[in-house]
Amino acid sequence: MAEQFPWLTAIVLLPLLASFLIPVIPDKDGKIIRWYALGVAIADFALMCYTFWQHYDASDASFQILENFAWMPQLGLNWSVAVDGICVPLMLLAGFVTTLSMFSAWLVERRPSLFYFLMLVLYSAQVGVFVAKDLMLFFIMWEVELVPVYLLISMWGAQRRRYAATKFILYTAAASIFRIVAALAMGLYGGGNMSFDLTSLALKDYPLGLQLLLYAALFMAFGVKLAIFPLHTWLPDAHGEASSPVSMILARVLLKMGGYGLIRLNMELLPDAHVYFAPVIAVLGVVNIIYGALNSFAQTNMKRRLAFSSISHMGFVLLGLASFTDVGMNGAMLHDDITRFNCLSVVFPRRCYL
Repeated sequence: MAEQFPWLTAIVLLPLLASFLIPVIPDKDGKIIRWYALGVAIADFALMCYTFWQHYDASDASFQILENFAWMPQLGLNWSVAVDGICVPLMLLAGFVTTLSMFSAWLVERRPSLFYFLMLVLYSAQVGVFVAKDLMLFFIMWEVELVPVYLLISMWGAQRRRYAATKFILYTAAASIFRIVAALAMGLYGGGNMSFDLTSLALKDYPLGLQLLLYAALFMAFGVKLAIFPLHTWLPDAHGEASSPVSMILARVLLKMGGYGLIRLNMELLPDAHVYFAPVIAVLGVVNIIYGALNSFAQTNMKRRLAFSSISHMGFVLLGLASFTDVGMNGAMLHDDITRFNCLSVVFPRRCYL
């Protein structure tokens, strides 16, 4: 049955397609829209749980539930999605946190239709990043995710929301330049048919010099999202000015996307370069831990304090990635994913919606 029905494609596209129905739903006070968006989020999360329960084998470390559809074959672009042991917990985290954030946004009164439309698009893009097995599909989903976050901060944030949103989009857009250049270089290397399939890219024999350049470019790109010092300065502003439902997603999901990118692309596709960069990553991890913790003590705004504590916690993720051990990798993947939900994010001040 898993081979007959595109489960992962349905999980990715359900929130996106459902979001396009929001403008045509007759609703003056936003009550129907709230229930509709929350219902879609719950349904997608339930579909996610069912799919993994019925069709995912936790004892198999390879990619599973593979779905591949030709998209633009002349350019080597395919809709290729699959999951493994790295993707599954992050997908469940994204689904659960985004659903919870929609519930916590029940007090949104300003343009609720647009708010929940953006939240559903963001839901779809987040899940798409984690299931993408094609590097260009990964890039597209990553970029789609940026637009809703920018609008959600700039329209429903606090007093300095436009400054925070602009800073967020400038940092992340600049990081995207490094990511697309590295992706094109890997896809075009070696001649022959251009392919962005992650399995095919992992089989290519890149010279060490090229690996180091590609690794540095991707590390810069994902380092911004992971809030690695000194690429972290967008996070306290975005976290502090965003409404609490958006802050939940920023801290619990979007930061994890940076760590996921480092594992999926840097470590798996460029293992030789990772050996050379591991000491640097370990040092940056220690810097993140100490710098983030000390700055967290100095904050009087609760959400900025949480932002700096998240920067500190991402340092432990970096140490895990640099450790070359199974325990370190497991720690990097699972650290802080479940235990540090901020209960203040469920009850938030109405002043965030100006």
